[in-house]
Amino acid sequence: MAGPATYFDPANAPRLDAPVRDLVERRARVMGSAYRLFYDDPVQLVRGEGTKVYDVDGVEYLDAYNNVPSVGHAHPRVTAAMTHQAGLLTTHTRYLSEGIVAYAEDLLGTLPAAIDNIMFTCTGSEANDLALRIAKLATGGTGVIVSANAYHGVTTEIAGISPSLAGIESVAEWARVVRAPGTDVDFGEAVEAAVSELGVFGIRPAALIVDTVFASDGVYPDVPGLTRAVAAVRRAGGLFIADEVQPGFGRLGHGMWGFERYGLVPDLVTVGKPMGNGQPIAAVMAPHGLIDRFNERSRYFNTFGGSSVSIAAAQATLDVLRDENLIDNARDVGAYLLEALRASGHFGEVRGAGLFIGAQLESAERAVKAVNDLRERRVLLSASGAGNDSLKIRPPLPFSRADADRLLTELDTVLS
Repeated sequence: MAGPATYFDPANAPRLDAPVRDLVERRARVMGSAYRLFYDDPVQLVRGEGTKVYDVDGVEYLDAYNNVPSVGHAHPRVTAAMTHQAGLLTTHTRYLSEGIVAYAEDLLGTLPAAIDNIMFTCTGSEANDLALRIAKLATGGTGVIVSANAYHGVTTEIAGISPSLAGIESVAEWARVVRAPGTDVDFGEAVEAAVSELGVFGIRPAALIVDTVFASDGVYPDVPGLTRAVAAVRRAGGLFIADEVQPGFGRLGHGMWGFERYGLVPDLVTVGKPMGNGQPIAAVMAPHGLIDRFNERSRYFNTFGGSSVSIAAAQATLDVLRDENLIDNARDVGAYLLEALRASGHFGEVRGAGLFIGAQLESAERAVKAVNDLRERRVLLSASGAGNDSLKIRPPLPFSRADADRLLTELDTVLS
C-alpha cells in the first residue's frame, strides 16, 4: 500500500466493535478503496475546539497532527465570519468585491514586494498545478526537479512530481528526482546534476518546486544547499516555486513563510491547507510580469477559487493569526517541545522549527506502533519520511505548553 504505514488495514475490519465495523464497511462500499483511514482502530470524530477533538462517545483527543485548522478547531471568529458571509452572498471572482481585494492586498503585504499578484484556487493541488502551468509557459521549459519523497498534490500533472504518492516509478518522464535532505548528498549539488541530466535529454528546465520544510521527506527546515539549488535552476532558465502549503502561515515560528529562512525570494509561491482554517481556499502568488505573460497565452478561472465565503474565512484566519500572536506561540512552544524531544533520549534525530517537527525513530515499525499506541492514549499523530520512521508533529498553532507536556508524557509512556 502506497503512502503512510499508519493507514488502517481493511482486512482488520472484522475485529472492530460492531458499530465501528458497520460504518467502516458501509464507507468502503460507497467510497471505495481510494479513501483510507488512519490508525489500527479508526477514530470517529464529531467536533473540535482549539487543540482538542472529540469522538462520537465524547472522548477528548489531543490533536498534535492537523495543520489545516491552523488557528484552532472551530475558532469562533472564523465560524462567525463564514456564517455571516454565507447569509449574505456566495459568488465567484467575476463580480466586484471589497472583501477579496482587501484580503489580496493584506496577504500580498506579507510577501516580498516583488510578489504582487495573486490567483485563487480551492486546494494546494490546484495551486501547484497552476504554478507549474505558469512556469512552463513563462520559461518555455518542461523539466521539473523535486525531492525524493515530495508531495505536491493530486492532479495528473502534479501527481507526476509527487513521488510520495506511488514511488519513484510514478514520476513523469520530464521530471527529475533528487536525494532528499538528510542523506549524504548535498541538495544543491544534486539539483545541479539534475539540471545537467535534463540538458542531456534535451529537456529545458521549467522549475524547481520545493516544500520549504520538506515535510514528506521527514521534516527538514534548514537545508544549506537550497540556495545553491535555486541558483542552478535559474541559471538554466527555470523558476523557483516555493510550496508553502504546509510550512506557510507562521507554522515555523519565524515570520510567515518557510522561504524567509533562506533569504530567498521565490518566483512563485503556493499556499493552501491552513489558509481558511478548514474552508477550501488556496492560491498562487507571483510578480505581475510573470502572471501577465501567462495571461497573454492562456486563461484562468475557478468557480469556487476565491468565493465569498472562502475569502471571509481566510481573512478571519489571517486576523486571528496576528491578533492572538500565534506565530510567536509557534516559536516559543515549538522550541520548548523541540528541546524536550531531543533531551528525551527516545529519538535518533529530532528536526524542526516552530510547530513542525519530525522525530525520527529507529524503524518504521517502531514509529507506526508509537502512532497507534498514542491514539489509544488519546493523542493524534502520524508518521512521515521516505521510510515512515519519523513521527510527524504538526498541531494547530494555539498548541500550548500544557498541550506539549501532555504529548511529551504520553510519548515517554509509549516509547519507554
